[in-house]
Amino acid sequence: MPVLALMDAATLFPTRGALIGLDLGTKTIGVAASDPDRRVATPVETVRRNRFHLDARRILDLAAERHAVGFVLGLPINMDGSEGPRAQATRAFARNLEKLTGLPIALWDERLSTAAVERALIAADASRAARKAVIDQHAAAYILQGAIDRLARDQVGIQTAT
Repeated sequence: MPVLALMDAATLFPTRGALIGLDLGTKTIGVAASDPDRRVATPVETVRRNRFHLDARRILDLAAERHAVGFVLGLPINMDGSEGPRAQATRAFARNLEKLTGLPIALWDERLSTAAVERALIAADASRAARKAVIDQHAAAYILQGAIDRLARDQVGIQTAT
């Protein structure tokens, strides 16, 4: 299946089923998952980046464990709306992941997600070490929650399950 913007990919998602959210960093990948009804995104794990095939295998294993029906990758758009090297790297990761799975892959604007999560963790009085350990998976949950909220608001992603 092609890699698409969230609203374009939404029609490929079955009515029910968990989505996996990914926050791709240079050293780690934050992973989150939604519930099958797509109401709440929950942090799952931080995958330390290695080789692509090892990273992808872990992500696909996590998706299988949760019976996921699709992926939402945070696309790091610059504040002026342009795409820089990180966005290009995310698109390349998505294209490579697409070759390994039949699940739809959606891209969702993730501007300021890590900063928002960092502020929330600081407000919760999390230590610097605690923040470092969980920030990527919480950023993935923040990205995924934004995407599922948008899907719910637009009432898309409704397709009869096959």
